[in-house]
Amino acid sequence: MTQQRAVEGRRRPSVGAPAFVGREDELHLMTRALSEEPALVLVEGEAGIGKSRLIQEALRSPQLAQRQPLVASCPPFRDALTFSPIVDAIRAARTTVEFLQLTPLAGTLRPLFPEWADHLPPSPEPLADAGAARHRLMRALADLLESLGINLLVVEDVHWADDATVDFLLFIASSQAARIALVLSYRPEDLAFGSPLLRLSSRSVPGSGRARIVLRSLGVGETAVMVSSMLDGESVSEDFAAFLHERTDGIPLALEESVWLLRDRADLIRQHGEWVRRTLQDIEVPPTIRDAVAERIARLRPDAQTLLRAAAVLGEPVDEATLTDVSGLPPLRARDAVDDALQGGLLVETDKNRLAFRHVLAARAVYDRIPGRARRTYHRRAGTLLSATRTPAVARLAHHFRESGDTRRWWDYAEEAADLALASGDHQAAATYLHELLIEEGQPGTTVARLTQKMPVFTFTGYIGRADVVSTLRSVLDGETLSAHESAELRAQLGRMLMHAGEYAAGAAELQRAIPDLNLPLAAARAMMVLGRAGGAPWAASVHRQWIDRAAQVTDASIPADERLSLLVDQATGLLEMGDPDGWRVAELLPAKASTPQQTLELVRGTLNMGDAAMSWGRYDDARQLLLSAIDLAQQHRYHRLRDMAQVTLIHLDWHTGRWSTLVDRATAMAKLDSEPVLQLDALLVLGLLEAASGAGAEAEEKLRHVAHEGVRRGIVNLPLEPAAALARMSLAEGHISDALAFTEAPMAVVVSKAIWLWATDIAPVRVAALVAAGRVPEATQLVASFADGLGERDAPAPQAALQSCRSLLLEAAQDYVGAAVSWGATAGAWAALPQPYKALRARERQGLSMLSYGERAGLAHLTEVYSALMRLGAEPDAERVWTALRSNGAKSRPTWRGGRRGYGDQLSPRELEVVRLLVGGLTTPEIASALSRSSKTVAAQINSAMRKYGVTSRTALAVGATQAGITPAVSPAKP
Repeated sequence: MTQQRAVEGRRRPSVGAPAFVGREDELHLMTRALSEEPALVLVEGEAGIGKSRLIQEALRSPQLAQRQPLVASCPPFRDALTFSPIVDAIRAARTTVEFLQLTPLAGTLRPLFPEWADHLPPSPEPLADAGAARHRLMRALADLLESLGINLLVVEDVHWADDATVDFLLFIASSQAARIALVLSYRPEDLAFGSPLLRLSSRSVPGSGRARIVLRSLGVGETAVMVSSMLDGESVSEDFAAFLHERTDGIPLALEESVWLLRDRADLIRQHGEWVRRTLQDIEVPPTIRDAVAERIARLRPDAQTLLRAAAVLGEPVDEATLTDVSGLPPLRARDAVDDALQGGLLVETDKNRLAFRHVLAARAVYDRIPGRARRTYHRRAGTLLSATRTPAVARLAHHFRESGDTRRWWDYAEEAADLALASGDHQAAATYLHELLIEEGQPGTTVARLTQKMPVFTFTGYIGRADVVSTLRSVLDGETLSAHESAELRAQLGRMLMHAGEYAAGAAELQRAIPDLNLPLAAARAMMVLGRAGGAPWAASVHRQWIDRAAQVTDASIPADERLSLLVDQATGLLEMGDPDGWRVAELLPAKASTPQQTLELVRGTLNMGDAAMSWGRYDDARQLLLSAIDLAQQHRYHRLRDMAQVTLIHLDWHTGRWSTLVDRATAMAKLDSEPVLQLDALLVLGLLEAASGAGAEAEEKLRHVAHEGVRRGIVNLPLEPAAALARMSLAEGHISDALAFTEAPMAVVVSKAIWLWATDIAPVRVAALVAAGRVPEATQLVASFADGLGERDAPAPQAALQSCRSLLLEAAQDYVGAAVSWGATAGAWAALPQPYKALRARERQGLSMLSYGERAGLAHLTEVYSALMRLGAEPDAERVWTALRSNGAKSRPTWRGGRRGYGDQLSPRELEVVRLLVGGLTTPEIASALSRSSKTVAAQINSAMRKYGVTSRTALAVGATQAGITPAVSPAKP
């Protein structure tokens, strides 16, 4: 199994049981109390707060190793059998009492344990007094526990216990003779009024082992630790932890089940070393929480239930008068209902004398159980009441009127909410409102036309449903009579949406149809700039340049500054994509800071696009700086789609620069993004390239073919170039020259016809190699000449290095091995300077082979170094090819190296190698954990694993052994 496949399986993500978090003080208090006599520990807290977990941890502690516990649990129903929880627990712990030394009093237990009748003493004479009979039975049960060696009785969920069981617990707790410690857990809000158990919770005996432990919710930091423990000890983002804490109120069980639900729904992804959530706005109510809330509400009087439904519909803290009006209850009855809800613990009073649900999940559980008609009534009352306030919250009003069925008022408030969101820079919220309006049936075409102009396309993620909007626009265009201008506006927006959905050819066609009827110069300029993007149509670069130049001529003074900035970003992007150096001069005109939310969006977009262009040109340092800046800004301003685009571009850059250790994790997460086809294809491309480099040929071919096919199908003309080049290299390695020619023919023709030689970086060298292998050297020579003429003197290091590769291949073909060795050395240097180590190593390999071809035995030492470097990188098939060359030239044994082979057994994994390189660089375990965004526990485990594989017992010995094995030290990496 390849490392990629193995890691991909692990990064699903792997969710496990949570660690014991945030209860250390309570655990100490419990174990200390139980070490004394008499001992009584009461553990109280709401459902899911962690009472059982605390007790389990205590029972496992060394302090209680001498205790012999019996754990009983009270079921949520009344059993007819007296002492049912205790009896059931004894039956589960013991199948017979045959060999016990029982007193005659044990005969009283025959009705409770009829299956033990043969081994129990005879039944004593019945007592006339019922109280005395029960007391005798409790004494007999206590004696049985002591005979069984039980000295710690744990009874959970005592709020559900029958009266007899509670009386027995009181008997044990008050008995001086009994030597049985008690641990009782319960929910205080579910204790019946006047419950005898309250006598225990209110009693305190100084100097005894009595403790009352009240469990509270976890804080945000503890939430992060708990969730991290469920994800193999790896970091979770602060945003994710805060989100979960807000939605679950830090209840451990709700947290645990929510993480499982998020995992099942694929809402967990991994980005720059930590687990995060996508654009998820809510989480489902875990069944345990839902059922617990339903049970508690069922105990309340009908008026209190009505009031809670109204509170759930309002969904936010409100004053008592508002809650009363929405509930529809008369004021006096509503007042009593409020008291009931507060006493039941479901409602709480906030610091502003407002009422709200204690937990968000409880409110959601109540809301989900409200019948549809009643729910609409509550929403209508809420909307009508809130709309009369002095400063109504339009977002809340839009929600209430939509849920009430008042479509017209919902439309009005939703559009107003979208306008406010746009004005404040919350483009994600605006896109949500506009999407909901656009897909609503019955919207007139003129309204759709107006709304589409407001849609912030660049922040419109697939998670909101881009396909829905495309369908709506097409339906309106096909089904309504609109003016030419209105049709053009809709068609232009449809074209942009199609382009963002990855349907480039269809989008370009719609834009071309729209431009002649777009009355506003700005609208026309926008459409022209999109057509200026070289990847969106099969036209020559000169045609794209014409569209850009036409759009750039729109300098109407009435165009807002924000829109002018947008056009400037498009102009720089279009020029750079086609390899025009003028694009860098235009990029210099972009401002360093933004003064409006729209300008901020454009600057993020521009930074991302310049980073992508810098990568294509081979300016890798600039590309990394720009992409990291784009990610930071996009995350800060919640531009999720732009952030993801920058992330996947950075993944691609890390493939080029040899930062492969975490690529499988990151690319796999991106490949799972729903409704983001372009991002998915970029991620699948990197996964395919990694698999090809590691030897997973079948998996690599499947992914690379899919990416190339989708690029052609969608009209993304430059997308097939890199996967086609990789497929051709694989074919040449297997001796399938005709396949390599077939893979490269159409993509190379795209480069030639469009005259964008910047795009030849990957495809040209392998096309030349295939032509040479097929004996078509003159054709290869002509291609290299065209490449050189088209590229010229551009300061584009990546395509210039590719051109040098092509020239080296021609020297090999001419059997000028001395010249080829020199040329390949220059090629390796050009790739290494970027840096692009994988291509540099393959060039160094060709250099060594050329040296051997003219008798220079130093080529063997050269190839030996290449072998070790390829193994360190993880390119096993390439390393094996080099070893074959070494062996055929007289090498007797494989070069010794133990540094991170992409496999298992006694070899370092990539993650272990990453840790070891930082250790060799002098970092401590906490420093390594911080640098790699892992827990110290995980790093320590990886260091221990590495020491075991190297057969050493200290960090120092590991560092020495790693250095001797050729592992180079690393400094703390920049977090992507």
